[in-house]
Amino acid sequence: MTIDEMKERLEQTLSPERFRHSEEVMNEAVRLAELYGADIEKARIAGLLHDCAKGARKDETYKELEKYRVVLDDIQKRTPVLLHSILGSVYAKEHYGVEDREILDAIYWHTTGKAGMTMLEKIIFVADYIERGRNYEGVEEARKQAYTDIEKCIVICCNSTIRYILQKGRLIHPHIIEARNDAIMQIERRTD
Repeated sequence: MTIDEMKERLEQTLSPERFRHSEEVMNEAVRLAELYGADIEKARIAGLLHDCAKGARKDETYKELEKYRVVLDDIQKRTPVLLHSILGSVYAKEHYGVEDREILDAIYWHTTGKAGMTMLEKIIFVADYIERGRNYEGVEEARKQAYTDIEKCIVICCNSTIRYILQKGRLIHPHIIEARNDAIMQIERRTD
């Protein structure tokens, strides 16, 4: 499937706002891939499709994950906002013909991140947070750091997300804490 065919299909399944966000993440991901030497086409596809399951209703999401035999941990089961990235990885393969594991993993991890992310995973994680339609406290600093030090940007994004989750009194998935800690350790290794 070509990128234009993917866009056409995606536009039919997402709200206009979510589709615009997906295009902006794609554009941001391409710019970051150019800067950090990642595969531009993989960044383009992963950025575009990162939210391809966002249009699914909550009950539908659980049924689909069960249908595809996706195993969820206890926090994922109790945190529906995390599920679109997991299901998105499945949908990218099943509905958009994406076979590349690197792209599928970048979609899977774009919400929580994880320790040991590949550059493509980092790019999609960051692009989702900083695309030009985002407006939250600290986004300008995140945007600046994205183009100077992606690890520092990841720390900013994780800190912002963790603060938000704490304010809401919701469960924090350990993956985001691990992503944050890993980015800090990457920064420290460079300065040692």
